Amino acid sequence: MKKFKGFDKNFNIPGKVAVVTGGNSGIGKAITDFYIEKGAVVAVLDIKKDVQKLNSDNILGIQCDITKEVDIDSAISQIIKRFKRIDILVNSAGVALLDYAENMSDDIWQKQIDLNLTASFKMAQKVGNVFIKQGDGGKIINMASQNAIIALDRHTAYGVTKAGITNMTKSLAFEWAKYDIKVNAIAPTIVATELSDKAWVGKAREDALAGIPLGRFGEPEEVAAIALFLASDATDFITGETIVIDGGNTIK
Repeated sequence: MKKFKGFDKNFNIPGKVAVVTGGNSGIGKAITDFYIEKGAVVAVLDIKKDVQKLNSDNILGIQCDITKEVDIDSAISQIIKRFKRIDILVNSAGVALLDYAENMSDDIWQKQIDLNLTASFKMAQKVGNVFIKQGDGGKIINMASQNAIIALDRHTAYGVTKAGITNMTKSLAFEWAKYDIKVNAIAPTIVATELSDKAWVGKAREDALAGIPLGRFGEPEEVAAIALFLASDATDFITGETIVIDGGNTIK
């Protein structure tokens, strides 16, 4: 029987190797910054070429289209070559393309399925196999959404992908518990990023804020704090869960 080994009460993750998709902006960047502050080294995967400018002693920036398996394989090879192992995966990359269901194009539907859901699974599958080979467990943190739990206007495709993430999280956690791989998800409400500031304007913004009992949007650092918690050894007995951070939006 496995024994409880205690944990760092300051939630430090010294020497851990983390992979963060979409880690060059928004929530992903906040997670990257928190991990580095707490002692980890981070491989940041991003589709934009300027991610390579991040390269330093504790960051490896890799241009990578995670909807392409060949790109994922290449990125993982680079990470193993540089850091020798992987301990944490954060599936943060995603896209929200909104439209009413009756008008939604195949392109809008498929792009979100491909990036938000399929690419997250492929990243988890590839890194999960690294964890299994290493033989000492690992942490996978998926980015879901409040939209996995409640319906939102013009969010049918996005919501389907995020509901899929929550079930994928449970399924992987169940299958991989025997390998000591913990898989959890985070489900935020609207978070104040550059992208959300452009998407939520005018009456739509007012209505969204009115629906949140705590009266504001989340901040990237607040989501990153949960990602740090889940990455730390303080959560070695948590797996298959989705932590909601939504200012009370889904309690109504």
